[in-house]
Amino acid sequence: MNRLYHYALSPFCRKVRLTLAEKKLEVELVEERYWEKDPEFLRRSPAGKVPVLRYGSRILSESTAICEYLDETVPTPPLLPRGPEARYEVRRLVTWFDDKFNEEVTTKLMGERVYRKVMGTGYPDSSNVKAGARAIKEHLSYMESLLDQRRWLAGNDLTLADFAAAAHLSVLDYISDVDWNRSEVVKDWYAKIKSRPAFRSLLADQIPGFPPPSHYADLDF
Repeated sequence: MNRLYHYALSPFCRKVRLTLAEKKLEVELVEERYWEKDPEFLRRSPAGKVPVLRYGSRILSESTAICEYLDETVPTPPLLPRGPEARYEVRRLVTWFDDKFNEEVTTKLMGERVYRKVMGTGYPDSSNVKAGARAIKEHLSYMESLLDQRRWLAGNDLTLADFAAAAHLSVLDYISDVDWNRSEVVKDWYAKIKSRPAFRSLLADQIPGFPPPSHYADLDF
């Protein structure tokens, strides 16, 4: 069986989980406390990062590379469009969320509120939390501007860009750090993606010491 070494509240791992589930690929989930730098794990991932996917006889790393590999080897349903301009837009937005959004929002909110405690690296830095809370408002406004013109973030079809964005927002929603009342357009988009069968395993995640809010798994949030 395919095996994914992951951490449940990693948006990069969640992006891969969504891709696997959307393509109906069975996978065994193995929690990896990657920050402990277990030698066996480092043999699979010299970079010391999750996710790592054992896919048949191959060991795959780096979340976007994994997702694109899966999209090429299991082309139905497609998560990358065929045309070069459309593919560029998907890749641009995936990078936006995995780089800019992650740096400005995810690491400052999830990183300070949860990762520090789990990894034992000290107490939350309130200035980072405040910066993340400010930045997420700007990012939600940007998403709203995209969704005002498109059915999904990168166009009229669901793509990897939607999974990248939903992966980050879902970990923040787990700790109630998304103000869904700020944008009905973004909330409706998230409700659509949250209702997909591929999302079910994410909604079932339970992190010891960090119970999710009641609305987290509610499809009618």
